[in-house]
Parts: sequence; C-alpha cells; structure tokens
Amino acid sequence: MKTTGNTIFISGGSAGIGLALAKKLSEAGNKIIINGRNEERLQNAASQLENTSSIQGDLSDKADRIRIVEELHQKHPEVNIIINNAGLAFLNDLNNPEISSADLAANEMNTNYVSVIDFTELMLPSLLEQSEAAIINISSIAAFRGNKYAPTYAASKAALNSYTQGLRDTFAENEKLNIYEVYPPLVNTEFSAEIGGANGIPPSEVANELFLALEKNQFEVPVGDSKQIHALIHPIIEQLPH
Repeated sequence: MKTTGNTIFISGGSAGIGLALAKKLSEAGNKIIINGRNEERLQNAASQLENTSSIQGDLSDKADRIRIVEELHQKHPEVNIIINNAGLAFLNDLNNPEISSADLAANEMNTNYVSVIDFTELMLPSLLEQSEAAIINISSIAAFRGNKYAPTYAASKAALNSYTQGLRDTFAENEKLNIYEVYPPLVNTEFSAEIGGANGIPPSEVANELFLALEKNQFEVPVGDSKQIHALIHPIIEQLPH
C-alpha cells in the first residue's frame, strides 16, 4: 500500500491515537480529513497539522454518519483510506446494581461496532472506485480477552475483530482494497486516563507501527504488548475455515 499521496479520513482524529495517526500520515505527504464531535478541538488539531481539514460530527449518530459521508463524497471524492478510530469505553462493574451494564454496553457496541459497519458500508462504493484503497479498523488488545474493569468494551472490540476478519475475507480477491486491523495495548491518552492510561505507550508508537504495516502490506497490526498475544493466537485462527 502506498504511504504517500493518499486522501485519508480519520474518525476520532482530534486527540489521542487519531491525532497521532493524522500527524504521522500528514507528514508523509497525505491529505488528511479528521473527524470528531467537538468543533473547537478539531480546528485546534487541524491547525497543528499539514494538509489537514476537518468534518465535525458524531459517527455514532445515524444522521451524522449520512451527513459526513455526503460531505466526503461532495468535497473529497478521492478519499481512498478510511481509519475507523473513534471509540467509547466505560468502566463497567457487572456486579454493581446501581448502574445499567446493558445501557453502557449498548452505547459501546453502537460506537465501536455498529457505527463502524454502517459507515464502512456507506463508504464502500466510493472506495471500490479508487485505484488503491484501504479500510483500517483500530481495535484493541482487549479484543483477545475481556476483563472485569471494562468487560463490555472488550466485547465490542472482539465483535469489531470478528467483523474485520469477515470483511477481509469478503474482499480477499479484490487486489485494490486492503483491510487492516490495529491492536493497540494500553495507550497514554485522555481516552484511557480512567483506567491507568498514564502507564501506557505513547500514541505515536501506534502511528509508527501502522505506517510500517502499510509499507509492508501487513494487514494484522499488533502493537506493543499485543504482539506476544497476537503471535500465539493468530496462527491458530488462520488454520480455521474462512
């Protein structure tokens, strides 16, 4: 996959992993469109980057998804890479009767899984018209195993992982469309602050690993501690019927 001269849409691009990806890819000579909910944060992020514009909106909302896709088609019809990075996570104690674990899970599933499927489906026709295209889903080390702190978040990432594998299999014979999945471990971002993110790796490490993977057409992209788990699990998965 070429690493320069692309037009790349990044959801959740105003902070954290998304902003690190935007910085790395814009410096490499790509045109970047970042998305986020907060217009002020978006404008501030875009002003720090080269070749970068922004589209405000909440991709977890169906109407906003449709509006964002329409704006991309009208203003940036050459988009050939989408990075589904926007995410939502809650500390969700399944033994706490004072919270609705199901409500928290529904919000996580909608943002981390259902909205990704819908947005990707809406963008697929235009992506398939490009000479070279990619869909990049930012998953998590949590996709490999749940935990008691954020069990429903982990479940949403496991669902995203399964969907990504199915999407890759669906387009396996299309040499123009590549499907990537990135598995960050704990990353030091505002998003992960509540669960000890200060102990995590810098977002730039995720961006660097993805960049190398694009150069090598490496569609599975484990990062940091995820590499050891991925090395154990992935060979087994690849032996299962597709």
